[in-house]
This record gives sequence, C-alpha cells and structure tokens, in this order.
Amino acid sequence: MKQYDYLLVGSGLFAGVFAYFAGKQGKKCLVLEKRDHLGGNIYCEETEGIHVHKYGAHIFHTSSREVWDFVNSLAEFNRYTNSPVANYKGEMYNMPFNMNTFSRMWGISTPEEAKKIIQEQRKVIKGEPKNLEEQAISLVGTHIYQKLVKGYTEKQWGRECKDLPAFIIKRLPVRYTYDNNYFNDLYQGIPMGGYNVIIDKLFAGCEVRLGTDYLENKKEYDALAEKVVYTGTIDSYFGYRFGRLQYRSLRFETEVLDTDNFQGNAVINYTDRETPYTRIIEHKHFEFGTQEKTVITKEYPAEWTEGMEPYYPVNDEKNQELYKRYEALAAEEKNVIFGGRLAEYRYYDMDKVIESAFACVKKEFHGITIAADHR
Repeated sequence: MKQYDYLLVGSGLFAGVFAYFAGKQGKKCLVLEKRDHLGGNIYCEETEGIHVHKYGAHIFHTSSREVWDFVNSLAEFNRYTNSPVANYKGEMYNMPFNMNTFSRMWGISTPEEAKKIIQEQRKVIKGEPKNLEEQAISLVGTHIYQKLVKGYTEKQWGRECKDLPAFIIKRLPVRYTYDNNYFNDLYQGIPMGGYNVIIDKLFAGCEVRLGTDYLENKKEYDALAEKVVYTGTIDSYFGYRFGRLQYRSLRFETEVLDTDNFQGNAVINYTDRETPYTRIIEHKHFEFGTQEKTVITKEYPAEWTEGMEPYYPVNDEKNQELYKRYEALAAEEKNVIFGGRLAEYRYYDMDKVIESAFACVKKEFHGITIAADHR
C-alpha cells in the first residue's frame, strides 16, 4: 500500500474537480503545485477589498445545467454579464459585434441596413476563406475587420492575420440585435467572494505541497501514490522527446488607482496595433464593487519561452501533429491520468475543463453520479 491513492500534479480546475470527487470516495490525495498558491489561473488576490483575477479575466459561463448546479453548490454566483467594449484610437464600440456596434460604425439603425453593408463588403473574399483575415472579412466586412479585429488579433497571436488559420475567428459572435451579452450560454456569472471560495472547497481534505516541481523528482513522487493525475504540459512530462509544443503567453501589469471608477467596464479591448496591450481589466466591476479605489490590469500578449507561463496552445497543423505523438505516448502510460488545458494541449473554457474532469471521474469511479450538494 502506498501512502496516497492519488498524486495530483497542478491545482487548477481539472485537478480540483478530480480531488473533490476522489475525497467523496474516501481516497487520499497529495497535491503538488509549482506556484505559491492553489487554483491555477483562476486564483484571485484581494487588494483594496477587490478580488483581483491575477491571471486575467475569468468569467464563468456554461449551458450545462450539471456544471452550473455543481459550481453553485460551491459558491454563490452573481448576475455579471460579459459585455466588453472595444477602444479603437478613442472610438468606443460594443462587443460582440451587434447592432450597437454597427450603429456606431455606420450611423445606421436597422438590421437590414447593417446586413446590406456587410454583404457588400464581404464580396472582396472569393471562395472559401484561406486564412483568418479572409474569414473575418467574410463574417463582418472590411471596416469592422480593420478597426476591431486586425490589430487586436495580431497583438494576441504575434502573427499577421494572413498567417493565422481561419478557424480561430469562427468563435467570434456576430448578432443583428441590440444585445451586448458576449456569450450565448444559458448561465453566466462570477462567484461572490472570488474563485478562491471554489478552489478551497475543491481541495479541502487534500494534503498540499506548494512551490514543488513534480518533474524535478518524478520517480520519488511517483512512488508515493497509486495513481498520478497530471495537469502540466504534456511535452515536459516526456522530457520534450519529440520537441517542444508552442504556446502564447501573457504578461500582466496591475496597479491600484486612487479613483473609484477608471473605465466604467470590467473589460475594455484595445484594438489598434500601436497600443502594446490587448485589454485593460478593471476588477471591481466583476462584483459591482463600490470601493473608494480601483485595481486595473493591463494584459500584454507574449511569445512563450522557457520559464514563462503557457496560456494558449498554438493550434496550427505542425503543433497538432506534434501533440498527437505525445498523446500516443500518454496512452501507454500506466496509472497516469492526463487532463486539463496543458496536458490535453487545447484551449478550454472553465466549464469545459469541468466537463472533462466529470468524464474522467465517472470513468475512474464507476457508478459515481455527479450531483451537486445542496447547501
């Protein structure tokens, strides 16, 4: 008998959900986390009474009743609705692209007028869009592409839009209604008290070692538990045997300002190419804060290099082929579960991470039902 049933490498949502249900099955878990806190990228810090999203804006949204009931059993959610605003050289536009955007852009008032303009501008694209630029123009026309898509996207990915695959922009909502709600999901909100409320409940009962790098002493740690749940980067697990997967990273500059309201919205995107950051987050607006001061974070995209935090997988053909080779190795590993954004090398919204963890839990603990506790 080993000391622990499960060794959890990383402490983000995937590991947390697994730990929660493993605990309900009476299993003993040890959590190893490289950072000095639990929670992965949803971790919050409290500054001036404001819950600051340390690793960028995290707005919970889902259409899964199972997921929504589960997270609401851990924390009470507010009614926050994601309605970002785009700033193009001082011109302010509502997001996602909707009738408010079109009215501001062209001085029009009806869906028919907007459709007519966009359909006319789309004509410059012949045939199937071959890259992100063509895909975006085919969706929203040339004016909106030039002002609200091109600069932001090129900053975010560090590449020209012509050099990016078309599929990246397919997740961008376009509406012919006066609706600034970014998401189409049935449910959305922010946990009152911040995400740490959820994280603390998910890992309750686990033994936790912070500031600990699993890969530095892999054999020693593997010997402690019957199974490993690994949520780190899959290529590092295998010692970069086939080469390194590519990621985009982010750099954050956070400051306290001596004003009660800096920008009037939680998220404002800067869509021109010249502004070096992609957006400014004003954290108090996530929870409708009335504090005397405010905290803002400027978000700068960056090419990932060793030692930086990997945020977004670069889902081009070359990286997907490389990931498949690592995925095949992972399938051969005994007593190791690979899960989450980094181990599965995919962009995951929070609800999708939880759904993935649910599927893993159901497979691991046969017959378990994912039912929310009623508080």
